[in-house]
Amino acid sequence: MVREYILQCAVPAGIVTLLVIVIFLLCRHRRNYRRLVLLALAAAFFTTGYTVHDAWDDLDIGNYIKSQLETSRFIDDHYVDPKTVELRFPEKKRNLIYIFMESTEVTFADQESGGAFPENTIPELTQIAEDNEDFSGTDTTLNGGYAMPGATWTMGAMFAQTSGLPLKISIDQNAMDSQKSFFPDILTIGDLLEKQGYTQELMLGSVGYFGGRKLYFQTHGNYAIKDFSYWKNQHKFPANYWVNWGFEDRKLYQYAKEELDRLGNQEQPFNLTMLTVDTHFPDGYVCPLCPNRFEDQYANVYNCASQQLKSFLDWCKTQDWYENTTIVISGDHPTMDHDFCKDVPDDYERTVFTAYVNAPVQPVSTERRDFTTFDDFPTTLAALGVEIEGNRLGLGTNLYSDLPTLSEQYGRAKEKEELEKKSALMVKLGQIDEQAAIESKEAKEQKEKEKKEKEAQKAAESRAAESRAAESAKS
Repeated sequence: MVREYILQCAVPAGIVTLLVIVIFLLCRHRRNYRRLVLLALAAAFFTTGYTVHDAWDDLDIGNYIKSQLETSRFIDDHYVDPKTVELRFPEKKRNLIYIFMESTEVTFADQESGGAFPENTIPELTQIAEDNEDFSGTDTTLNGGYAMPGATWTMGAMFAQTSGLPLKISIDQNAMDSQKSFFPDILTIGDLLEKQGYTQELMLGSVGYFGGRKLYFQTHGNYAIKDFSYWKNQHKFPANYWVNWGFEDRKLYQYAKEELDRLGNQEQPFNLTMLTVDTHFPDGYVCPLCPNRFEDQYANVYNCASQQLKSFLDWCKTQDWYENTTIVISGDHPTMDHDFCKDVPDDYERTVFTAYVNAPVQPVSTERRDFTTFDDFPTTLAALGVEIEGNRLGLGTNLYSDLPTLSEQYGRAKEKEELEKKSALMVKLGQIDEQAAIESKEAKEQKEKEKKEKEAQKAAESRAAESRAAESAKS
């Protein structure tokens, strides 16, 4: 929150201040000097004031500050510990493919389909949701999970959807890689499937340690982490290859097919969890497969992501293991690219894309569900044919049941308000080592400083060499 406030408020204000200083220096000897300075100061005051007000409203700073001073028992009172719940797995356990699609929302569909855009940028995903399950009931428009506080960035989103909890921590959002443990006393879907003999893998085109993803999935389910570094060591691409955050999604899907060929031939059930990256803000990554259908680059990248996902799903349907496999497709969190959504109405509820494919169960209710990404935790287990005593795990509700979600029970606004407050239970479960986070941050900053100094020295040496060569050529 502080970082976002600095970027949206303090930085623009600082730029305006610098401009005023420049005007002061350039105009100090002019006849209308005082008038120009007064006008510049007035403009600076107006611009800075508007920026501060806009950032305050946009980031909801007032409520954030208030929430940090208040404690709520909402999580403490409603958390259902999986350790206390009887779970009955089917005799023949189903495979799971769980695809986290970076920053992918229902929003990007057309208005007729339930999105907020005039033209559908994700038509293939729209069709997938309509043909399968998104818990919209008899409603003909798309439905998706709402990302609550603690679930609005990638690590938080992955944590929420697999544990049913918000990632409420007292350190930076992506600083969990500084810790020795990651909420060690909770049970997640990875822990539960590991106990049932599942082979589990996390595949992603970026580096796995970022944000604590490697730590989380290794310590909660013993996932094999097959990230950018892993595939680089497999010599899948040149040693100096790097695009966007690592490698692009078309490679991820190809490598996933190779992994599934192997996993599908073993006796144990598997859980292949994937995280795409091309649609990361700002503007996404344009790969050779991307069409040029829209004027906006980001729209074209989402269009490409939609097509690639459909192609991968179509391939899955042709495989022998598909009949016994449930596929969950979910956006991790809403995009952080404000420009892309600038025309979305303020009263439009932005939700992440959601589709459950090839599950062996059907929803009991035909009503449109109001749900959050916490509900994906028990719902995914139910989609594997698991019977859940009480139909609740974490803060999530099994959407195949008719039990109301916490959002339906209390209202989305009330749930969000309570989740923004401090929770004694989350502090206890997190066991956060704040000193380790500080030391890790300082070490990273020092490393980055040394890297920049080396680059500057190398650039200076290169310029000096060029200068000597030029002098030599003259003589």
